[in-house]
Amino acid sequence: MSERVVAAIDQGTTSTRCLLFNRAGRMLAVAQREHRQHYPRPGRVEHDVEEIWRSVASIVPAALRRAGLGPENIAALGIANQRETTVIWNRHTGLPLARAITWQDTRTDGIVARLTAEGHGELFSSVCGLAPATYFAGPRLRWLLDNVAGARAGAERGDVLFGTMETWLIWRLTGGPDGGMHVTDVTNASRTMMMDIRSREWSPKLLAALDVPERMLPRIRSNSEVYGTCTAVLPGVPVAGALGDQQAALVGQTCFAPGEAKCTYGLEGSIAMTGSLVQWFRDSLGLIETAPQIETLALTVPDNGGCYIVPAFSGL
Repeated sequence: MSERVVAAIDQGTTSTRCLLFNRAGRMLAVAQREHRQHYPRPGRVEHDVEEIWRSVASIVPAALRRAGLGPENIAALGIANQRETTVIWNRHTGLPLARAITWQDTRTDGIVARLTAEGHGELFSSVCGLAPATYFAGPRLRWLLDNVAGARAGAERGDVLFGTMETWLIWRLTGGPDGGMHVTDVTNASRTMMMDIRSREWSPKLLAALDVPERMLPRIRSNSEVYGTCTAVLPGVPVAGALGDQQAALVGQTCFAPGEAKCTYGLEGSIAMTGSLVQWFRDSLGLIETAPQIETLALTVPDNGGCYIVPAFSGL
């Protein structure tokens, strides 16, 4: 077939999907694979980024097969991702130094409290537009530098790199240790507590407050441009877009004018644990065998009978 399509990787909290769209915007195929949630202790949530990379390597060809297409039909690849999940890895080997710390994780509460106690709250609010909180990537990066053996020394030498999930995937797709592009887009960078929202560059003042070496950070680029060319999974295909999942949803739901808003599960409100809650029903309670069965069960009753499940410990 000569049809040209766009491939989108949606790297989410509980799974990774590949979707193929034609020129008219119609979805031709989708392939999806879940990844494991790691809970090493209360308040800690981690992902194995090598597992996520293997998911990408399997779902992209699967989506192409379902559409009856090949890599030569892909005009460009874009990535939407869970935003604040934090990865560090060795630039020479490509190996992560630890599992990624996800956006749900609250282990950085002590770091955040110290930043506030030291009077940095106003600095962060004025420069990056965010008050210090465990939600963001910067404190997680500080925790990794302080607690993972060799991380800080490697970062200061330029041997250890940082990124959120789109940075990790772009680097791996475009060559990894052999010339992979180390970039992020402005929407993901804006959720790190390290970017100046006016200059759209890393802020030396914020990096100093967090004690993060700048040389480990990716270059900040726009969310729609060619970052590099795939050497893995889709060789020869340009990687031409990256966007944090909430900003991507805003655009996808056609919120283009100032003052328009959207309400989705996962919004900044935040209804943060919906996908994980369905996994809990399936894996821990055993009430369902597959995630789609939750909707089937819900539709068998007229209402909830006054029963609610509130994931209060990390979901509000």
